[in-house]
Amino acid sequence: MSITPFITVEGPIGVGKTSLARAISEHFQYALLKEIVDENPFLGKFYQNIEEYSFQTEMFFLCNRYKQLEDINEKFLQKKLPVVADYHILKNLIFAERTLKPSQYQKYLQIYQILTADMPVPNIIIYLHASLDTLLQRIELRGREIEKSIDPGYLMQLSADYEIAMERFERDFPSIPVIRFNGDELDFVQNQNDLQMILSKIDENMHIKGV
Repeated sequence: MSITPFITVEGPIGVGKTSLARAISEHFQYALLKEIVDENPFLGKFYQNIEEYSFQTEMFFLCNRYKQLEDINEKFLQKKLPVVADYHILKNLIFAERTLKPSQYQKYLQIYQILTADMPVPNIIIYLHASLDTLLQRIELRGREIEKSIDPGYLMQLSADYEIAMERFERDFPSIPVIRFNGDELDFVQNQNDLQMILSKIDENMHIKGV
C-alpha cells in the first residue's frame, strides 16, 4: 500500500526552504504548506533582543505551526492528498533550545510534546545547509526588513545547531530519510539543472519509500 507523500524542507534562516518547497509543490502537484513568519509580532524585537523576547517568539511559532499541521492533516493528509511544507515542526526545538533559559525550555518542551503527540510525521525530510556567507547573501537579497538586524554570530550558531539536530533525527528516526543538499554548491533558483537534480533525487527517494 502506498504512503501519502508528506515532505518537509528544513535548514537555517535564508537557505532557500520556501523557494525549494514551492518548486517541489509545482513539479509534483502537491499542496504547499508555508510557515508563518512575518505574522509573528515578537520576531522583530527578538532579533534585536533575543534574551528578552525568546519565550514569546517561540510560543507564538509553536502554537501557529501546531494549528497549521492540524489543518493540513484534516484537509489533505487524511484525504490521501500529498503535501510539501517549508518547515518541520522539530525546528521549534532547535530554536527554543538555543534561545530559552533552561527552566523555560523544560516547560516549552512539555507543551511541545503534548501538542505534537498525534501530529502527522513527514516521510521524507530535505535538509538544506550552506555557509554563513551564503546565508547572509541570500538574506540580504530577499530584503526582509525584519531580518536586517540578525546577528551573524546567532546565524552561525543556528547552522551548527541544525547539523546536530539533523544528526540526532537520523539516529532517532532511521526509517525517515534525510536528503541533504549543499546551498554553496547548488543554486536551484537560478540554475534549472541544479533544480532538476534535486527533484530527481527526491523522486528516487519517494520510490524507495513507496510514496
